[in-house]
Amino acid sequence: MTRAALLSLSLGLALFIGLIAWQGFTPIASALALAGYGVLAIAAFHLVPLVIDAGAIHVLGPPERPFGAAVRVRWGGESVNSLLPAGQIGGPVLMVRRLAQLGIPTVDAAAMITISTTLQTLAQVLFSVVGLMLLGAHALSRVSDVLWISGVSVALAALTYWFYLAQRRGLFGWLSRCVAKFSAGRDWSSLLSGADAVDLRVQALYRERGKVAASFGLSFVGWAVGTVEVWLALRLIGHPVDWSDALLLESLGQAIRGAAFAIPGALGVQEGGYLLLAPVVGLSPDAALALSLLKRARELLLGLPGLVYLHFSERGWRHSAARLQTTE
Repeated sequence: MTRAALLSLSLGLALFIGLIAWQGFTPIASALALAGYGVLAIAAFHLVPLVIDAGAIHVLGPPERPFGAAVRVRWGGESVNSLLPAGQIGGPVLMVRRLAQLGIPTVDAAAMITISTTLQTLAQVLFSVVGLMLLGAHALSRVSDVLWISGVSVALAALTYWFYLAQRRGLFGWLSRCVAKFSAGRDWSSLLSGADAVDLRVQALYRERGKVAASFGLSFVGWAVGTVEVWLALRLIGHPVDWSDALLLESLGQAIRGAAFAIPGALGVQEGGYLLLAPVVGLSPDAALALSLLKRARELLLGLPGLVYLHFSERGWRHSAARLQTTE
C-alpha cells in the first residue's frame, strides 16, 4: 500500500469512527438490530444493479462472449473497489486483467472498461441531477446544502468530461510517453505501441454509437435501481420513506461517495453524506448511520466472496498459463 493510500484510508477510518462515536453506538445498534437477517435481502437485491452494470460492460464487447463472464468481472471489480485500499482505480484495472484472462484481447478489454467507467460516471452525474431537483423541491433544504452538493456534481461532470476528452486525444499514449520520459535508459517501445493501440481502440469504440448509448442507458438504470436498496433498508430498520426520498438519498449519497474516490470505500464520507441529507427527508441521525452501515454490511456479504473468487480464479489462470508454457 502506498503512503497516499495509507493516509487516505487512515483519514477515512478516523472520520468513520468519529461519526459513529459522535452519534453513539447504542441507538445505531438498535436500528441495525431491527433489520436482522433482512441484510441478506438487501445483499440479494444488490445483485440486480450488479447484473445491469455487467450488461453495460457486455454490450461494449464482442457479442459472442458469455454474459456470465461480464457478471463475474463486474462482481470482482466492485469487490475490489468496496473492500480494498486501491481507491477507485483498482477495480477497473482488475476488470481489464480479468477480461484478458477470459480471452478478450487486452487492447479491447482496456477500451471496454475505460469507456464503461466513463459512461457510468456520466450516468451518475445525470442521476445526481435528478436528486438535486428533488432536494431543491424540499422546503427543509438549505441553500448551502444545495450549492455544496451541486458543486460536487459539477466537479464530477467536469472530471468526466476531461477524462472523455483525454481519451479522444490519446490518453494512454500520453501517459506511456510520460513514463518513458521520466524513466530514460529503458526500452519502452512495447509499452508505447500497446498504449497507442488502446487509444485507437477507444476512439473506434466511441464511434459505435449504438453500443455507447446502450452502455450509458444500462448504467443509468443501474444507478436508478439502487433506489430500491435504500427504500428496503429504511423499511427494515423502522424508518420507511417514500420513493422520491429514497431516490434523493441514493442519488446524492452516491454523488458524495463518488467525490471521495481517493478514500478507500469512501469510509466516513458516505456516512457524513447521509447525515447531511437525513434532515431533508425527516430521518434521524442514527437511522442515517444505520442505513450507511447496512450498505457496508451488504458490501461485505457480496465483496468477501468476490475477493475469494478472484483469488482462486487468478491462481487457476496462473496454473493454466504455467502448464501451457510447459507443454510448449
